[in-house]
Amino acid sequence: MSVKVIGALDAMVGFGLVLPGQRISLVPWEALGGTATAGDGSVVHLHRAETQLAAVNVVYIALLALVAWGRFGAYAF
Repeated sequence: MSVKVIGALDAMVGFGLVLPGQRISLVPWEALGGTATAGDGSVVHLHRAETQLAAVNVVYIALLALVAWGRFGAYAF
């Protein structure tokens, strides 16, 4: 994945830390961006044989997917 795409994903997650107080509708999209970023990070860690760090990213993916599912679902919380 190119550096520009990873930078764009990181920026989207960063905006997610700042904007939820102003634009709640962006939260699920920022959670998806964080999921993509953590997924890319876990792939890099697995290529470098850093399994413990890849496992941490899997936990991040699960938490961000839960946020995205909760915000996109019919019963959005």
